[in-house]
Amino acid sequence: MAGSIMIRANKNGELTTVKALIKHPMETGLRKDKKSGKKIPAHFIQEVSCKHAGKEVMSAQWGASVSKNPYFTFRFRGADKGDRVTLTWVDNQGGSESGEAEVA
Repeated sequence: MAGSIMIRANKNGELTTVKALIKHPMETGLRKDKKSGKKIPAHFIQEVSCKHAGKEVMSAQWGASVSKNPYFTFRFRGADKGDRVTLTWVDNQGGSESGEAEVA
């Protein structure tokens, strides 16, 4: 899934706000294909993490109930403008991707 993460990071005062949109199907494994009638295999993000300056500033465990193409936001302290943040996800089928943004 090349290019599946869109990420922005903006500093306002002491807090840096990170906003991210991940393009991912997030299938529960419960839906059926309308044409074949067969179940669509589960395919969802299990872990999301964000690092700044080599330190993890956010970590989340997700499951099948998160919607398709999830959007989320979080804040953390300690970044300066020009720093970089890296967001990484791993799904239940072994797929993963990372995206990076410069703090504005």
